[in-house]
Amino acid sequence: MADDVRELLLSTTADADPSTPLSAPDLRLLIDRLRIRSDRLHSSALSFASSHRAPLAAALLRAADSSASSSSLESSLASALAPLSSSPGLSDLRELSDRLLAAHRELRERQEHLAAASSVADLAARLRAARASPDPLAAAAAAAELKPLLVDPEGSGSSQDEPVVFGLLRNEWEQLVDELQVMLAKNLEECVEFAPEGGKVVVRTAPIGKSSGTPGVELHVALQALEIIDAVDYGMAKLADLMIKHVLIPAISSISVAVSVEVLEKSGPQYPISILRIAPTEELQGYKDGSALYSRIIDIIKFVLETICGENITWMQSFSKLTWSRISDLVIKHFISKAVPHEASKLIEFQDVVRSTTEFENTLRNMMFISHDKRDGKLTQFVDDVEVHFAVRKRNEILVKARDLLVHYDYDNPLASHDREDSIVDLLFLPEKCFISKSALKLMKLVHGALKDACVSSARVAKELCYAARDALLLYKAIVPVQLEKQLDSINQVAAIIHNDFYHLSQEILGLAFEYRADFPGDLQKLVVFVDLAPTFSQMADGVLTRQIQLVTANLIEAIDGADGFQNTHQPQHYESAKFSIEQVVFILEKLHIMWESILPRSIYKRSMCYILGSVFSRITKDMLLIDDMAAEETLQLQGLIHLALENLSSLFLSLVENEFLDHQTWIELDEIIRPLKKFRKLAGTKFCQSNICGFSS
Repeated sequence: MADDVRELLLSTTADADPSTPLSAPDLRLLIDRLRIRSDRLHSSALSFASSHRAPLAAALLRAADSSASSSSLESSLASALAPLSSSPGLSDLRELSDRLLAAHRELRERQEHLAAASSVADLAARLRAARASPDPLAAAAAAAELKPLLVDPEGSGSSQDEPVVFGLLRNEWEQLVDELQVMLAKNLEECVEFAPEGGKVVVRTAPIGKSSGTPGVELHVALQALEIIDAVDYGMAKLADLMIKHVLIPAISSISVAVSVEVLEKSGPQYPISILRIAPTEELQGYKDGSALYSRIIDIIKFVLETICGENITWMQSFSKLTWSRISDLVIKHFISKAVPHEASKLIEFQDVVRSTTEFENTLRNMMFISHDKRDGKLTQFVDDVEVHFAVRKRNEILVKARDLLVHYDYDNPLASHDREDSIVDLLFLPEKCFISKSALKLMKLVHGALKDACVSSARVAKELCYAARDALLLYKAIVPVQLEKQLDSINQVAAIIHNDFYHLSQEILGLAFEYRADFPGDLQKLVVFVDLAPTFSQMADGVLTRQIQLVTANLIEAIDGADGFQNTHQPQHYESAKFSIEQVVFILEKLHIMWESILPRSIYKRSMCYILGSVFSRITKDMLLIDDMAAEETLQLQGLIHLALENLSSLFLSLVENEFLDHQTWIELDEIIRPLKKFRKLAGTKFCQSNICGFSS
């Protein structure tokens, strides 16, 4: 019906979206169509009933007869059971039924007890047979077969619900296994004989004597029996201890020893006999990289694999589990730890040790003596960690040294050193010299040392050293400006030296790539850069110098302001004030001249002084030109002040040019580099400045 309605809906909205709501006309049309469909179905049902009236009537009659028969049977059954429910023999019948059920349960329990007794007897017989068996393989196989029957695989100990007899059988089985383990382990000890003085081991196919009154078995048979009862580790334990003590310790701890193997082929039950000796030798080839040592250890392990384990990987892995950790510790103690260099220049040689150690462990993996698990790669991990730890330690040492020399350097008296000439350095990209602090000098020495070590180190160590050099340079930027904040905010020589330090370091940083990059390990040539630090240090240098110029300019402007615009100089009080102002300006400039000339690079000194002088002359000229109605006497006094300033600044002027005298050509050159100077000199007038001081000719 739902499908028919859906068809009607679709037929009414053939062109519309099925999810769109129907309109009222569509709903009325749908209702009409449903009414028509219902009438059709009703008429079809009536037509079918009328055409099949006889069969339908016969079916209804049969259904009525069946219902009547069921009711009659139900009534008859109830009548038949009624006498039984009231009969006195019913309780006897029930009692008999209960007795039958009890007898059946008792029979089943006795059958179970009989089966358990039979199992106990069978287990006891098998235990006796295993204990009496002269063949250790048969005894071991029997013990292995009995294990799942007597031992709970999910836990140890006996269950509280089990019979006591099973506990007794389990104890007997455990005793059997212990006896087998002890007997077979003793058999192994008799097959493998160690010399009391050490350095020698003799392996026989079978023991010479007897073990605990029982005829000895062959070495490989004993190991096979131990494997069956999961006791190979037990049997190998003492043998592994003796091998470490008498063979491996002498082979690893001594430098000049060699391993030799001898096989005796004779008739007899204990033959062939294999003998391994650790003998002194004078050959020391390959010991520096450990290849000789590793070769000795491999020869010993091959001897164990071939003669004791018979090429059986399971037995060999048991021996490895008992010895490998101690072998690794011995190698680290007696060789690798002693091979670690103390200098970065020699760390590249340690790569031979890393390579030979890696090859050694790979050889052992191919022999299946150790697994590919990282836990078995103890030696490789150690040599790798040695390199990392050395690199980190070296980096920390560099940074500690850099910090100490920056923090503890005496910046208050940097020029008092007896070896002052060492602090005058050449600039890398300018044909000039400058004075730098000992801290910057030592810092660059530290950086160069780290980078030289990086050039002869492995890639991993070189990377740490390069980063240490970068961090050491950044330490100067982080520590010095903060430590000398007070000095940098005042006019003093220390600020000029700090400027030189930053300027010198910026140029040195630019040169580091040219000097060392080609010698870096290949992976680092594009990874490690220093050039990105140079702009930062250059900006720091400019910032320090700019701050000094601002402070000096502020002091000079303050001194000039004390002249009160140079007005009324014909009055004694105003003249003295103007003269004092000029003298202050000259004093500040001369002091700056003395501080800067011997410290700053020539070009920077010249550019900075010209800027400051230009500012001074421009300001004084401006103030004097703003004076109105200047009297003749006042003019002469101002010209005298200009003459005083120029005369007292003569040494400063000469420091800016290459000449030794202030002649006419020198003044022309000064006018070109200090633009306001020419206008300032013109204020003196030709009438007053007839001498060469003003630079005018008569």
